[in-house]
Amino acid sequence: MARTKAPNHESQREQILDVAAQAFAQSSYPSTSMSELAAICGTSKARLYHYYASKEAILFDLLDRYTKRLMLIIAEVEALGQRRNLSEQETFAELVRAFLHEYETSQTRHIALLNDVKFLADEQREIVLNRQRDVVAAFTRQLARAYPQRVNKDNRTALTMMLFGMINWTFTWLKPGGRMGYRDFAEEVIQVFEHGLGAP
Repeated sequence: MARTKAPNHESQREQILDVAAQAFAQSSYPSTSMSELAAICGTSKARLYHYYASKEAILFDLLDRYTKRLMLIIAEVEALGQRRNLSEQETFAELVRAFLHEYETSQTRHIALLNDVKFLADEQREIVLNRQRDVVAAFTRQLARAYPQRVNKDNRTALTMMLFGMINWTFTWLKPGGRMGYRDFAEEVIQVFEHGLGAP
């Protein structure tokens, strides 16, 4: 007979993922052991295995949930744009704001997404990479809708990757409580796309 899950099973898994993301960001995925994760969680290694069969399973769940979250944000922003009858440029701006808001609170998960996908098994890696491609494709579509006079089939990939180059590495230099916050930086990114740096 299958063992019944405790009522707090899901919250315990979330706590493990939080700890793992922090540990992977600080020490790297290969350098972090299940024993270390168990110690940081304040539990035994055996109990940790009750929630996850392996360190690889933790990494996959971490990245699977995070990329699903990013896709959900895109869907929410698109729905918001339709509900509020926003222009395509306004919807693009909301998408940038939403992603940077998420990045501010998910720095360690984002670091894992950028650095650790390569450690997944082939099938799991493809799931995460396909979802990343879907995120990029959604941004490309929204950019083309927002700036149809500027974005074309020849430059759309370059412009999309320029945008991700601006926002994807903020965890390396944009610190909460610093001179510029994530919300302020989102507005700077939007202004660059709307008017360019030459605009007042």
